[in-house]
Amino acid sequence: MRYQVLRPPYCYRWAVLISIVLVTVSLIISLSWAGAEGTPAGSQPPSAQPVQAAPGPQAPAAPAHAPVRTTARQGRFVALTFDDGPDPAYTPQILDLLAQHGAVATFCMVGTQVRRHPELVAQVVRRGMRLCDHTVSHDEQLARRNEARISADITGAQADLRLAADGDVAVPYFRAPGGNWSETITTIASRAGMTPLGWSVDSRDWTLPGAPAIVATVEQAVQPGAVILLHDGGGQRGQTVDALAELLPWLVGQGYQFDFPAT
Repeated sequence: MRYQVLRPPYCYRWAVLISIVLVTVSLIISLSWAGAEGTPAGSQPPSAQPVQAAPGPQAPAAPAHAPVRTTARQGRFVALTFDDGPDPAYTPQILDLLAQHGAVATFCMVGTQVRRHPELVAQVVRRGMRLCDHTVSHDEQLARRNEARISADITGAQADLRLAADGDVAVPYFRAPGGNWSETITTIASRAGMTPLGWSVDSRDWTLPGAPAIVATVEQAVQPGAVILLHDGGGQRGQTVDALAELLPWLVGQGYQFDFPAT
């Protein structure tokens, strides 16, 4: 007896085939989404990400503008500087002594004195000397003042000097009263186009020790490149004039030449 094998109709076979295809496609899509969720959009696999170098030591902050304490030229040079003038009693005498010995100097002038004696500022410039801003008021506690006060005292004296010198003469230096510096002071002076000016030899003439003591102090401390602090104002400066009359020929005899401070 022969049995017939029952076969499902063709429509059922196609339905089964389509179901298998759909299941396969669904599995592929599910696997793709699972892979995508493992790596954030736009990112690289861990093995492909660049390795960041460990941070190295930080570069030091840029130093503030330190006051210069040497001459512009190297060698056997000295720079003479005179503070607290101009003074009608002493500044002309000092200018005459400088001229007699072929010397140049820098005059650090106080604004209140500049306003009283603008003709002396012009005379200093005509003699080939340089100007230095020494503030309007010579406030030795300037470093403790607020920034607005400091700026007014510095730029005010600069304006006084330029006005007295007819406005077209440079004021290349600034010196803090008493040598009392701060970062704010040096920054403001530098921003105004002036080099902060210190000294390397203090003659201590401001203590009025007598001309011989002033001479001895300078002779013992001077060396090539020195910036020497003297005074032509701010008090009785006859001792300074007398000391300068001895120092200038002595410096020349020691082989020194005269220069301006570095800028």
